[in-house]
Amino acid sequence: MPNKHSKGLVLLIEDDADVRRFASLVLELEEYSVLEAENGEQGLELARHNKCGLVLLDLRLSGLDGWSVLKKLKEDPDLCGIPVFVFSASADMEFRERALSLGADDYLLKPLSAASLRNAVARIKQLDRQNMRYS
Repeated sequence: MPNKHSKGLVLLIEDDADVRRFASLVLELEEYSVLEAENGEQGLELARHNKCGLVLLDLRLSGLDGWSVLKKLKEDPDLCGIPVFVFSASADMEFRERALSLGADDYLLKPLSAASLRNAVARIKQLDRQNMRYS
């Protein structure tokens, strides 16, 4: 079944303005449009009203944290097909395993580098090309 979400629109949910600015710049250089949310509630609202092809989600958010946002995204039938990459400063394997078990598609470590972000996005592009070949 084809993904009804726009491949070129990325939702970035991150409370740190500097990280948002950096990630947005990298993604825009990769020719993505970027929506930014500074908290979990705003991120969920944007996800519900926009057809995103990817969500980049910080796990440490004030208010509704990234774990809760991830769970809500994956439980929503209209949003569960959107790939979600979480990122955290924690290299703890338990965090990574928990995120992946909740439905995250990838776990990126902070501080984010331009290369790690580009590589993550390239993996999504590769999966999209493979899925198009087999649909």
